[in-house]
Amino acid sequence: MPDDARAPFLSDDGIAEPLLRTAGLTRHFRVGGVFGKTLHAVDDVDLDIKEGEIVALVGESGSGKSTVARLLARMYRPTKGAIWFAGRDISKISSRKDLLAYRRHVPMVFQDPFSSLNPVHTIGYMMRRGLRLHRPELNRTAREAVAVEALETVGLVPGAATMSKFPHELSGGQRQRVGFAQAISWRPLLILADEPVSMLDVSLRIGVLNLMIGLREKGISLLYITHDIASARYVADRVVVMYAGHVVEIGPTEDVLHQPAHPYTRVLLSAVPDPRARTKIAAADIGEPPRVVEPGEGCRFRWRCPLAVDRCWTVTPRLVVTSQGHEAACHVTAGTTPGSGDLAALPRDGHDT
Repeated sequence: MPDDARAPFLSDDGIAEPLLRTAGLTRHFRVGGVFGKTLHAVDDVDLDIKEGEIVALVGESGSGKSTVARLLARMYRPTKGAIWFAGRDISKISSRKDLLAYRRHVPMVFQDPFSSLNPVHTIGYMMRRGLRLHRPELNRTAREAVAVEALETVGLVPGAATMSKFPHELSGGQRQRVGFAQAISWRPLLILADEPVSMLDVSLRIGVLNLMIGLREKGISLLYITHDIASARYVADRVVVMYAGHVVEIGPTEDVLHQPAHPYTRVLLSAVPDPRARTKIAAADIGEPPRVVEPGEGCRFRWRCPLAVDRCWTVTPRLVVTSQGHEAACHVTAGTTPGSGDLAALPRDGHDT
């Protein structure tokens, strides 16, 4: 990737490692009007993504994954905390020029490939419009060439024919590839992919996942947001597990999947239809939804956790190192060997859900 693609975030000494880093990233929303309460969508998230790395952000609906993506895309302002990209704190930028420059390097691919495209315009119109906005140095001929090349890079061949089509003339998988083509045509450093395969047929998902792997080989980093921990295993270098706005586990993909250190991660894995990925755990009570409105202190998984002890109800667990590069936030399991033994055999101290 040409060096000028990193301006204006590259210092004279080069990109600081990691490419993107968050510190205490938090986003709260008021619910119920002026006299309402506070919804803790994301709380105190520390995340880092290196250059040329795919990080999977995994969790169920309502865990805060998409809110993190929108914070990183600067669609939301953080309630507190910082976002550092290529050595610059972008959580404080507010000018349109700076936001456009940042979003050029950190574009977002959305979950619904149809609603993210304008149905009344051709693919070519949308490709050219994005290039006019994010790469104004290109003339008309160059924009056309870059758009066609980007479409063919994501497998939409011939690109020139795709340019003349409308979104409804493409399949779901093809529309999702258009989203990636728009992003890569701007020469990004990091792509935020928010559930990019969740609305696709199983037969189409592997094509998009392979596309993501191909982009990583070109040096582009990706944050892959998903509720499907099995697909994270296929594409991700590292996995970050979220529950109710908190990061509960983070580590290399194989370590997290084969030696999960948090009860919630083990519950997720117990639902994977692959005996190699299963772990022994008593089924959690799925009837209790995450409590994120004025949650107070304590582990937010305690209502469903088969291992909850007294301390889980009063003290919020923090991430602690369980092995090299592997961290978990659990009072019970973080001090034990990840993945060892049957979780059902561990004490609960009588707090039934």
